[in-house]
Order: sequence, then C-alpha cells, then structure tokens
Amino acid sequence: MKTILFKFLNFLNKIFLPNYTKRRLDLSKASKIQMMIFGWKLYITKQIINQ
Repeated sequence: MKTILFKFLNFLNKIFLPNYTKRRLDLSKASKIQMMIFGWKLYITKQIINQ
C-alpha cells in the first residue's frame, strides 16, 4: 500500500514540481522554497527505493 502511495506522489511530483537538475540549480544559492521542494522530492525518492 505504501509503495503505491509513494509511486503516485512521485508521479505528481514529476508533473507539477520543477526539475532543478535540468536547470542546474546551485544548491548553495537556492532559496528556502527551492530547498524545501528539493528535500520533498528526495524524501519521496528514498521512500520508493527503500521499499
């Protein structure tokens, strides 16, 4: 059940949230909101991998 939920959240992330890797965002110059989005996407990805 958790795997399906996190895969669905990952799908929504790909659609709605920006991809900072393609934009070559420098994390040392990122704003707090950009860091929050990056952290959220990282959390979702780690949850999918760990399951």
